[in-house]
Amino acid sequence: MKVAVIMGSISDMPVMQEAINILKEFGIETEVDIVSAHRTPEKLFDFSNNAHKRGIAVIIAGAGGAAHLPGMVASMSPLPVIGVPVKSSNSIDGWDSVLSILQMPGGVPVATVALNGAKNAGILAAQIIGSSNADVLNKIVAYKLGLKEAVIKASESLK
Repeated sequence: MKVAVIMGSISDMPVMQEAINILKEFGIETEVDIVSAHRTPEKLFDFSNNAHKRGIAVIIAGAGGAAHLPGMVASMSPLPVIGVPVKSSNSIDGWDSVLSILQMPGGVPVATVALNGAKNAGILAAQIIGSSNADVLNKIVAYKLGLKEAVIKASESLK
Protein backbone atom coordinates (compact mmCIF):
# COMPACT_ATOMS: atom_id res chain seq x y z
CA MET A 1 0.00 0.00 0.00
CA LYS A 2 1.25 3.43 -0.93
CA VAL A 3 0.52 6.93 0.30
CA ALA A 4 0.46 9.76 -2.20
CA VAL A 5 1.94 13.00 -0.90
CA ILE A 6 0.94 15.86 -3.16
CA MET A 7 1.30 19.60 -2.88
CA GLY A 8 0.22 22.62 -4.83
CA SER A 9 3.69 24.07 -5.30
CA ILE A 10 7.35 23.14 -4.88
CA SER A 11 7.50 25.80 -2.15
CA ASP A 12 5.35 23.45 0.00
CA MET A 13 8.02 20.72 -0.11
CA PRO A 14 9.89 21.69 3.10
CA VAL A 15 6.64 21.23 5.05
CA MET A 16 5.50 18.11 3.20
CA GLN A 17 8.89 16.44 3.58
CA GLU A 18 7.95 15.72 7.20
CA ALA A 19 5.12 13.44 6.03
CA ILE A 20 7.45 11.66 3.63
CA ASN A 21 10.06 11.15 6.35
CA ILE A 22 7.67 9.66 8.92
CA LEU A 23 6.08 7.39 6.31
CA LYS A 24 9.55 6.09 5.41
CA GLU A 25 10.16 5.49 9.12
CA PHE A 26 7.07 3.26 9.13
CA GLY A 27 8.22 1.51 5.94
CA ILE A 28 5.38 2.88 3.83
CA GLU A 29 6.05 3.60 0.17
CA THR A 30 5.25 7.11 -1.02
CA GLU A 31 4.44 8.68 -4.35
CA VAL A 32 5.30 12.40 -4.32
CA ASP A 33 4.14 14.97 -6.85
CA ILE A 34 3.09 18.57 -7.43
CA VAL A 35 -0.56 18.87 -8.42
CA SER A 36 -1.86 22.42 -8.53
CA ALA A 37 -5.63 22.80 -8.27
CA HIS A 38 -5.45 26.17 -10.05
CA ARG A 39 -2.56 25.79 -12.50
CA THR A 40 -2.85 22.13 -13.55
CA PRO A 41 -6.54 21.25 -13.26
CA GLU A 42 -6.32 18.45 -15.84
CA LYS A 43 -3.54 16.81 -13.83
CA LEU A 44 -5.65 17.23 -10.68
CA PHE A 45 -8.61 15.48 -12.33
CA ASP A 46 -6.42 12.63 -13.62
CA PHE A 47 -4.67 12.15 -10.28
CA SER A 48 -7.88 12.25 -8.25
CA ASN A 49 -9.80 9.86 -10.48
CA ASN A 50 -6.98 7.31 -10.86
CA ALA A 51 -4.91 7.24 -7.64
CA HIS A 52 -6.83 4.25 -6.27
CA LYS A 53 -6.15 2.35 -9.50
CA ARG A 54 -2.38 2.74 -8.92
CA GLY A 55 -2.37 1.16 -5.44
CA ILE A 56 -2.60 4.39 -3.47
CA ALA A 57 -4.39 3.81 -0.15
CA VAL A 58 -4.35 7.32 1.35
CA ILE A 59 -3.72 10.79 -0.09
CA ILE A 60 -1.98 13.55 1.83
CA ALA A 61 -2.52 16.90 0.11
CA GLY A 62 -0.76 20.06 1.25
CA ALA A 63 -1.62 23.53 0.04
CA GLY A 64 -1.25 27.15 1.03
CA GLY A 65 -3.26 30.27 0.32
CA ALA A 66 -6.69 29.40 -1.07
CA ALA A 67 -5.75 25.74 -0.51
CA HIS A 68 -8.31 24.10 -2.79
CA LEU A 69 -6.17 21.04 -3.54
CA PRO A 70 -7.26 18.71 -0.69
CA GLY A 71 -10.96 19.41 -1.15
CA MET A 72 -10.88 19.10 -4.91
CA VAL A 73 -9.05 15.76 -4.64
CA ALA A 74 -11.57 14.57 -2.03
CA SER A 75 -14.45 15.56 -4.31
CA MET A 76 -13.29 13.10 -6.96
CA SER A 77 -11.33 10.36 -5.20
CA PRO A 78 -12.82 7.43 -3.27
CA LEU A 79 -9.72 7.41 -1.03
CA PRO A 80 -9.26 9.06 2.36
CA VAL A 81 -7.71 12.52 1.97
CA ILE A 82 -5.68 14.21 4.68
CA GLY A 83 -5.26 17.95 4.20
CA VAL A 84 -2.19 19.86 5.36
CA PRO A 85 -2.70 23.62 5.50
CA VAL A 86 0.60 25.28 4.59
CA LYS A 87 1.54 28.76 5.73
CA SER A 88 2.77 30.18 2.44
CA SER A 89 4.18 33.53 1.40
CA ASN A 90 0.80 34.67 0.07
CA SER A 91 -1.06 33.41 3.13
CA ILE A 92 -3.00 35.32 5.75
CA ASP A 93 -0.99 33.85 8.64
CA GLY A 94 -2.11 30.43 7.40
CA TRP A 95 -5.73 30.94 8.44
CA ASP A 96 -6.91 31.02 4.84
CA SER A 97 -5.35 27.61 4.25
CA VAL A 98 -6.69 26.14 7.49
CA LEU A 99 -10.26 27.29 6.86
CA SER A 100 -10.21 26.31 3.17
CA ILE A 101 -9.26 22.75 4.05
CA LEU A 102 -11.24 22.44 7.28
CA GLN A 103 -14.61 23.79 6.14
CA MET A 104 -15.63 21.12 3.64
CA PRO A 105 -19.27 20.56 2.72
CA GLY A 106 -21.12 17.45 3.86
CA GLY A 107 -20.25 14.41 1.78
CA VAL A 108 -16.72 15.56 0.92
CA PRO A 109 -14.61 14.88 4.02
CA VAL A 110 -11.00 15.98 4.36
CA ALA A 111 -9.20 15.03 7.57
CA THR A 112 -7.37 18.23 8.44
CA VAL A 113 -4.21 18.46 10.54
CA ALA A 114 -2.60 21.53 12.08
CA LEU A 115 -0.99 24.34 10.10
CA ASN A 116 2.25 22.91 8.66
CA GLY A 117 1.34 19.61 10.39
CA ALA A 118 2.60 17.25 7.70
CA LYS A 119 4.24 14.92 10.23
CA ASN A 120 0.87 14.27 11.86
CA ALA A 121 -0.64 13.76 8.42
CA GLY A 122 1.94 11.05 7.79
CA ILE A 123 1.22 9.41 11.14
CA LEU A 124 -2.53 9.50 10.49
CA ALA A 125 -2.03 7.95 7.03
CA ALA A 126 0.08 5.21 8.63
CA GLN A 127 -2.64 4.59 11.24
CA ILE A 128 -5.25 4.24 8.48
CA ILE A 129 -3.05 1.69 6.72
CA GLY A 130 -2.20 0.05 10.06
CA SER A 131 -5.86 -0.67 10.69
CA SER A 132 -5.56 -3.46 8.11
CA ASN A 133 -1.80 -4.12 8.09
CA ALA A 134 -0.28 -5.73 11.19
CA ASP A 135 3.32 -4.81 10.31
CA VAL A 136 2.49 -1.11 10.07
CA LEU A 137 0.31 -1.30 13.17
CA ASN A 138 3.20 -2.78 15.17
CA LYS A 139 5.48 0.04 14.01
CA ILE A 140 2.92 2.60 15.14
CA VAL A 141 2.61 0.94 18.53
CA ALA A 142 6.41 1.03 18.89
CA TYR A 143 6.51 4.67 17.76
CA LYS A 144 3.93 5.71 20.35
CA LEU A 145 5.78 3.77 23.04
CA GLY A 146 8.91 5.72 22.06
CA LEU A 147 7.02 8.99 22.50
CA LYS A 148 5.91 7.90 25.96
CA GLU A 149 9.43 6.83 26.94
CA ALA A 150 10.88 10.16 25.76
CA VAL A 151 8.47 12.09 28.00
CA ILE A 152 9.21 9.87 31.01
CA LYS A 153 12.95 10.28 30.42
CA ALA A 154 12.59 14.07 30.12
CA SER A 155 10.50 14.16 33.30
CA GLU A 156 13.07 12.12 35.20
CA SER A 157 15.88 14.41 34.03
CA LEU A 158 14.18 17.29 35.85
CA LYS A 159 14.33 15.53 39.19
